Amino acid sequence: MRMDDIAARGLVLLGCGKMGSALLEGWLKQGLPASAVWVVDPGPSDWLAALAAEGLHLNEPLPESPAVVLIAVKPQIMDAALPQVAGLADGRTLFLSVAAGKTLDYFARHLGDRAPVIRSIPNTPAAIGRGITALIGNARVDETGLALAEGLLAAVGQSVRLETEDQMDAVTAVSGSGPAYVFHLIEALAAAGEAQGLPPGMAMTLARATVGGAGQLAEDSADSPAQLRANVTSPQGTTAAALAVLMDPETGFPPLLRRAVAAATVRSKELGS
Repeated sequence: MRMDDIAARGLVLLGCGKMGSALLEGWLKQGLPASAVWVVDPGPSDWLAALAAEGLHLNEPLPESPAVVLIAVKPQIMDAALPQVAGLADGRTLFLSVAAGKTLDYFARHLGDRAPVIRSIPNTPAAIGRGITALIGNARVDETGLALAEGLLAAVGQSVRLETEDQMDAVTAVSGSGPAYVFHLIEALAAAGEAQGLPPGMAMTLARATVGGAGQLAEDSADSPAQLRANVTSPQGTTAAALAVLMDPETGFPPLLRRAVAAATVRSKELGS
């Protein structure tokens, strides 16, 4: 299904906060007309209000059979919000959730077993078009539906398909929570620079640019991260001295990150139960 096909039937956003707005902005840039979009949001932003003046349907009656309903409300208000679109769950409309913690079984209980539902977990770099999203569909979703979801999510970055839904907890721990780990790395690297005598502003500038540049290089390079690391490491040099600390099998990064990701995975399971 192409963007003009979606435009012909309409697209509904249940909730339009940061993630919903990032996706909507990407779709509008791809040519989806504002008049083909319905937004249900009790506290719309000024940006949405401006789009309403251009034809976007803001808190208006919904179309009878839209192509897609994007579910982008916070998990804690999902029970109250979902009934507003439950009447569209007749099997003709694809439901795409970007809400954390809400399982396919949850949506089956609230929307019925006829609705094709895709559960997805984007991460915060989606706000700048650099996100990574994991997705999986229920038994009602076919290849066309998955491809449609991937095309829509491409507006904010890359996507991967999961083999089983229980992988979602680990995905949440790695890519969903992962940006926070990287932000903390920047904080810690800057603080370490300060401890060695750098001015705070300079230390933070160096840390931000180093982490951002290294991440871009890791994405763009044909070499593996292990090879890129080796490329920077001269025998008995400064990098080797630091890596001897960071790669220590007992106290370094590997065991620390394993514990961190395991803790996040356990918490994700708890929140989803």
